[in-house]
Amino acid sequence: MSALDLAAVMCMKFEGFRARPYLCPANVPTIGFGATAYESGIKVTLADAPISKERATDLLMHTLSKTYLPGVLRYCPDVTGERLAALTDFAFNLGVGRLAGSTLRKRVNEQDWDGARTELMKWTRGGGRVLPGLVLRRQAEAALI
Repeated sequence: MSALDLAAVMCMKFEGFRARPYLCPANVPTIGFGATAYESGIKVTLADAPISKERATDLLMHTLSKTYLPGVLRYCPDVTGERLAALTDFAFNLGVGRLAGSTLRKRVNEQDWDGARTELMKWTRGGGRVLPGLVLRRQAEAALI
């Protein structure tokens, strides 16, 4: 399985599918498997029509391949395979900018994989508290690092 496909599987598992637009925990209009914008760059609104699971999958694959995977490679150019998938899932969840400015990035680029796993597990909070879903997601990513 390619890094892109594995990242997509992870995103689908941890984001879940919602046909109708909703507000994510960060209060951003979201649809499908965690999409906040369409391929054109137009942002999702709460007034948007529902989408099918197939449409949501296409949107996720587009977003991962055009934004998140290249973003990870920009900051961690030597990462491949399962590690690339894990970091792409991380970037999809938190943003490429968070990866860019993180100690996680530093550990990955040093090929300090134990340190990278430790750093991943620091990203489990939302709204000031540890979220069980984020703990599970980071554990899954760490298992691939």
